[in-house]
Amino acid sequence: MTKPPLRRLTVADDLAGCLKLAVNRDWGAEEHKWRFLFTHGEVYGIDAPDGDGLAGTTILTRYGSTLAAVSMVLVAARYEGRGFGRHLMTHAIDQAGDATVTLHATDRGRPLYEKLGFRPIGTVITHVGRFTPTADHPSGTGTVRPATEADLPALLTLDAEVFGADRAPLLRRLPHFAEHTVLAESGSPDGRITGYAAAWRNIDTLVIGPVIADTPDTARQLIAALARNAGPDTAVRLDLRTDRLAETDGLHLWAAAQGVLPGFPNTLMVLGDRDLPGDDRRRHTPLMVALG
Repeated sequence: MTKPPLRRLTVADDLAGCLKLAVNRDWGAEEHKWRFLFTHGEVYGIDAPDGDGLAGTTILTRYGSTLAAVSMVLVAARYEGRGFGRHLMTHAIDQAGDATVTLHATDRGRPLYEKLGFRPIGTVITHVGRFTPTADHPSGTGTVRPATEADLPALLTLDAEVFGADRAPLLRRLPHFAEHTVLAESGSPDGRITGYAAAWRNIDTLVIGPVIADTPDTARQLIAALARNAGPDTAVRLDLRTDRLAETDGLHLWAAAQGVLPGFPNTLMVLGDRDLPGDDRRRHTPLMVALG
């Protein structure tokens, strides 16, 4: 079968088509999220042969030259089984070059990714619900406060150490994308930053991510500080690694106790035999699963 033409999409010309395709696949019209991904990633698509919008999309987001994330692999229902998803994926992988490539896979997409050489390295469960704090408030040795512009250099230094790749261009725009960003400071005289977190709106949900923290207690403090801003009628979303948290810090159990309940799973995957860089123990939630 001849491969369909593939082109680089633009937010001005193709955002509406991406949203229409996402709704077609029951992902929702996440305009705020798509605009952010267009700003920081390379969005590729296939025009529908029947002339009705887009037949498929994918996004490659680079973190320097060492790490890249693939996301938003969507194929219109009427074109399933024709190789469009594979074509989009192989193009994104080729564009990534020598970088380590990662993605979060749904159960529907995982078989294709495994055929392309991706292997599972973790499980992420999306928790959603109205945050109702229990009487037992999160404890910690430090304090949590709103982040300011002056905190950005220290925040970027911490993130590079924990994430293991350069996502400074993305984080510099975080104040414009997120509604709130908070950071945790140690109780020591040096006031060292021990973690940070942000919250952003996705349609009618407040997504909390990223959450970078030195300990589970600090992560709980950061999450609780942000979740209180959701309001009584807005659900909170947390994308939590349950394969390691279940036996260590119990963060997912704490979230459920606050009313943010476990829902659908994703599989964290990496291409080939490489490992993700950085400090996995301090990465508690991603900014969004689309960004690795």
